[in-house]
Amino acid sequence: MSDLTLSQAIDNIYTSINNDNEEIDLHIAALKSAMAREGVKEAVFETAKLAQSNRQGRKIMQSYFKKKGVAVAFSV
Repeated sequence: MSDLTLSQAIDNIYTSINNDNEEIDLHIAALKSAMAREGVKEAVFETAKLAQSNRQGRKIMQSYFKKKGVAVAFSV
């Protein structure tokens, strides 16, 4: 999984979120690696693709990812 592109890693996160966070920690680690390889400081997620796109859901996601060392932003 360490050879994933940033886009593939983000798509895997969406899939994991929609499958009740199945293997989310593994996918976050892969995302973190992809971000480091591509020199990206922040992962950007589309709110429409999230299971909980409301403010509370986004804040919980940001908080959890921050604990794992990944900065998260959201696009419309």
